[in-house]
Amino acid sequence: MTKERLSGTLAVITGASSGIGAATARALASEGATVVVLARRLDRLTELVAEIESTGGTARAREVDVTDADAVSRVIASIGEEFGRIDILVNNAGFLSNRPAVEASLADWHQMVDVNINGVLNTTHAALPLVTAAVGGARDIADIVTISSVAGRRVPRPESNVYSATKHAVTAFSEAIRRELAEKRVRVGVVEPGVVRSEMTTGDSVGAPDATQGAPLLAEDIADAIVYIVTRPAHAAVNEILIRPSEQTL
Repeated sequence: MTKERLSGTLAVITGASSGIGAATARALASEGATVVVLARRLDRLTELVAEIESTGGTARAREVDVTDADAVSRVIASIGEEFGRIDILVNNAGFLSNRPAVEASLADWHQMVDVNINGVLNTTHAALPLVTAAVGGARDIADIVTISSVAGRRVPRPESNVYSATKHAVTAFSEAIRRELAEKRVRVGVVEPGVVRSEMTTGDSVGAPDATQGAPLLAEDIADAIVYIVTRPAHAAVNEILIRPSEQTL
């Protein structure tokens, strides 16, 4: 792929302060996209923007909590004022806390719903007018990509109860809006990773798979999948990618 593939496009990525989100920002910027990175940790975003711009890319940072619908709406509106459109939206922000139901924190259940479902809804709803506005340009296509999980296809273990439920939900939501937006030339896809080495899987999240052992996926592997989706010719839509480590069985 050449840098010109995404030249002139505007990509917005949530949860971009680390892991898959940061890797996706780097990958899309390397393909020529201007990237706007969203997350709560502005210091991390500022470092990422500086890194991208040091290699010739163009990036902006916006501090926002995706669970705050009003804040998301304001940030997306500011992006619209500056750029007028969103060619690529990547819903990546996520939260995981896996415990048996009898031991689980209700607050953690609610946070998974708030981040993993409502965060996707808040961002997608706010961005849709700008995504549809991107259609008709040089690419004549726009893309919405949401990071789901292998847990969005099947329940890998009982204690992944609510996490799996949230990922099933965003997969179903993505399929519904895919059908709605197809004739508007907005492609909708999900990426369903298995175990990825990230903050979530190296001790940051309760009950997460242990990615400190073996050969898990890297954030860059998922970023590559996203780049593949959004660089297909306008007549081709990749709606689902399931990607696991070679040794993962679940």
